[in-house]
Amino acid sequence: MASDEPQSLDAALAEAETKRQTLESVPATSPTYGSDLAALISQYASLVEQVHSLALFSPNEGIEDASTSSLRYLVLHHTIAELLQRTPFSGPKHRRLVLQSARDAYERFLALVDAYALVSGPHAKMLERYRDDEEKFAVVPSHSDPTAKREAKISMFKAEKALREKLETLRRNPGYVERDEEAVRQVYLLEVQWRIHKAFEGLDSLNREKEMLDMAPEEEIDESRRGAEEEESRGDVDPTLRLDEPFQKSLLNKGGPLLSKQGRPLQPFTLVGSRTDVASGVFRPGHNLPTMSIDEYLEEEKRRGGILEGGTDPPRNVVDEDDMEALDRETYKAREWDDYKDDNRRGAGNTLNMG
Repeated sequence: MASDEPQSLDAALAEAETKRQTLESVPATSPTYGSDLAALISQYASLVEQVHSLALFSPNEGIEDASTSSLRYLVLHHTIAELLQRTPFSGPKHRRLVLQSARDAYERFLALVDAYALVSGPHAKMLERYRDDEEKFAVVPSHSDPTAKREAKISMFKAEKALREKLETLRRNPGYVERDEEAVRQVYLLEVQWRIHKAFEGLDSLNREKEMLDMAPEEEIDESRRGAEEEESRGDVDPTLRLDEPFQKSLLNKGGPLLSKQGRPLQPFTLVGSRTDVASGVFRPGHNLPTMSIDEYLEEEKRRGGILEGGTDPPRNVVDEDDMEALDRETYKAREWDDYKDDNRRGAGNTLNMG
């Protein structure tokens, strides 16, 4: 085993750590966030390959045999797993691939530190539970009663707080650490314990997210991406190589041609005017403004004959009282109508409801 790694490896790790700290302050909505994250994951993966080629760690040795300077490289897989979980995704299927890659990285980290007997106490029991049922694992078992769950959460919180405070205390005393190699070693080993604790929390979070993804509806796969999806399912393409893939486009605008060769529409679209017309309507209200008043509308309907006046009965004739002939005609008409009603009872001609 090599006792001291080349300076280039230390420099590469320092550069990667600086980029990681910088990326933590960048919002995930930044246009370059996905590509920067993918490049950083690739850089850490390159560090893992260098550590493997230098044989810094061996399954035939104990942690006391590992050099102090090499201990900082024990957590590389954990760093990759955390970065993978922060990866933007284009849909549930892509997210499942990302989560599987993160799970693999967590497992590599736990296998390495467990080989050095660094997983102990409550963490050892968690590792045993995880290996018994990976996809159902939770930091606090779901079958525990409420009191046990509360006590387990309090215990984990206290352990996490104690580790964090001790680690910060050692980091705040760089002079002491630089003078004492054993103090440096203690810092690195505490860092490993802290990462073991965070690894189980990460696996817990990963399982809960996977349960939600399993309940999500199946996404529609664009034909232009189907080949890439099939390659990923066969394992021909490493999903981490395209972690900067942009978010899924709107379902109403999937991209690609609007019309087929036969002229049939391939996706919904809207015909609009010129760019000037579209630009001029940006600040218009979302509803149509009125073009005439209510009175103007009623007058127009009356003109078109769309409004009936005076009801449906025809207007009654008003007879001039001085016109004797008109009065006689109205009198005779009324008498004839009375005679007709005397001879024909009401409803006599209605044969539909008889019987």
